[in-house]
Amino acid sequence: MVTPQPGDFALTEIPGAVGAGIKFGQWLNGDGAPVEHAFVYVGEGWIVQAMPGGAQYVPLSYAPEPVVWSTGKIPLTDRMRTAISSNALSLVGTPYSFADYGSLALARFHVRPSWVTDFVADTGHMICSQLVDEAYLRAGVHLFDDGRIPGDVTPGDLWRLLHG
Repeated sequence: MVTPQPGDFALTEIPGAVGAGIKFGQWLNGDGAPVEHAFVYVGEGWIVQAMPGGAQYVPLSYAPEPVVWSTGKIPLTDRMRTAISSNALSLVGTPYSFADYGSLALARFHVRPSWVTDFVADTGHMICSQLVDEAYLRAGVHLFDDGRIPGDVTPGDLWRLLHG
C-alpha cells in the first residue's frame, strides 16, 4: 500500500458510462492507457481534481481507488511538494474544458492551427491531467521535456511517464 505525500499525483479508472466514454476518446487518440483520471494529493487526506463542474478540493475518499501513485517515481524536495500542493489549491474553481479533449485529439493527428495551440496553453480551463501538469509546472517541475506545449497532456501521458 502506498502512502502518498503532498504533491504526489494519482491515476485512476472512472467507472460506468463516463469512464467508457473517456476510454473511447482515449482510444481514438491512440492513448491505450488503463486510466482515465488524475488528481493531486495536497495532504491531510485531501486532493484537487478537475471535474466537469470545475476543479475541486475534496477528500481523497471521494476519488476512485488509485491505480498508481507517483510516490517515489518523481524526485521531489519538500519545497517542491509544498509548491505543487499550493499550486493545485490555487487552481480550485478552474473551469473544465471538454474542448481540450478535441484539441488533444487534433494534436495526435498532427493538426494544430495556432488558435488551437493558444486555446490549450490558456490555463483558464483544463482537464484533470492538465491540472496535474500545471500544478507541477508552476512549481518549476517539468514532467515532460519533449517540446509539448503546456497543457498538452492526457492521463495516458502521465501513465507512460510513470511506467517509462
